[in-house]
Amino acid sequence: MSDAAIADALRGVTTATLTTLLLKHGLRNTWLRGAAPLRAGESRFVGPRIVGRAFTLRFVPAREDLATPESWSSPISTRAAIEAMPAGCVAVVDAMGVTDAGIFGDILCARMAKRQVAALVTDGVVRDAEGVLGTGLPVWCRGAAAPPSVAGLTFVAWQQPIGCGGVAVFPDDWIVADGDGAVLVPAAIAAAIAEAAPEQERLEAWIMGEIDAGASLPGLYPPNAEQRARYEAWKRGRS
Repeated sequence: MSDAAIADALRGVTTATLTTLLLKHGLRNTWLRGAAPLRAGESRFVGPRIVGRAFTLRFVPAREDLATPESWSSPISTRAAIEAMPAGCVAVVDAMGVTDAGIFGDILCARMAKRQVAALVTDGVVRDAEGVLGTGLPVWCRGAAAPPSVAGLTFVAWQQPIGCGGVAVFPDDWIVADGDGAVLVPAAIAAAIAEAAPEQERLEAWIMGEIDAGASLPGLYPPNAEQRARYEAWKRGRS
């Protein structure tokens, strides 16, 4: 399955459904803790679902001789990492859950938007939040803080395995993000998940229809053999 086909399939599936499908593959820890939609005055993300390959960035705790404003001009810097981001990727940043130093502000996010980065996902926070929102770059994070990254973090690498929100993320894994947060889909099973996802959504839509009609849950969710047969007959009737 091509990347475009995988992306199209995943874009039509909620992160909640994806966590169920990933659980069936034995993966329990795929939801990035703390990565919530950044929207002023809103608790939910109301835009289109975001899907893209992970471009990873990693911070470690601040060390005074390294975490300085001068480091922003270093060859190993967030600025250099942003220039390496391909269009359509999702920047996934390991900020160790630090909430008192913003990893990116409006200028860096504006550059990411100009490079057509699909989204920023982090277990940390951003700064210049109003300006970040104005860039149009979709952001999932823990919130906002005024101090710059060097006040609490040292940037060390990009395109390496990271831990973000308690989840192991490798470069080129898939990230899907919506109002419920961000979910990791490992690259090795992305095609299998993408193939199974529409069927899972179809089944759950049928179950919701049965619930609306007054059906009780036992035997329906999950469906037993009788209910599964009814569902298959319903599918045939729609084809």
